[in-house]
Amino acid sequence: MALKVSRVGVWAASLKDRPGALAEKLAPLAEAGADLAFVIARRTEKKPGTGVVFLTPLTGRQQLAAAKKAKFKKTKSLHSVKAESPDKPGLGAKITAAIAEAGINLRGLSAASIGRKCIMYMAFDKAADAAKAARALRKL
Repeated sequence: MALKVSRVGVWAASLKDRPGALAEKLAPLAEAGADLAFVIARRTEKKPGTGVVFLTPLTGRQQLAAAKKAKFKKTKSLHSVKAESPDKPGLGAKITAAIAEAGINLRGLSAASIGRKCIMYMAFDKAADAAKAARALRKL
């Protein structure tokens, strides 16, 4: 299986739960030239009226300065691995089985099939778990 595996940094910011809040967070990043590969935003159940947005990648001084101004922080507790592959039936099951067989617990997984390509972002609680998962996936 042709599987491209990489560690990725994830940035997060809190949001107000109101129309336009996400657009306001993303606009300065776009102005700084950020070409985001992944964005997920949702309400925060424990804090009514708020939400959170996670995204990747941010690179270069201009993008990082815009992220700081928009109150994004690189997460220290969320360790992520990105896997890209041609899409095939059963791919998700095979990847998650490899992680389970390595004795690693997933914190979260987001995946999409676009055309003939599949992209998965997997989150782990520890950097060591992310590194171990990346090694296990590269063996596939």
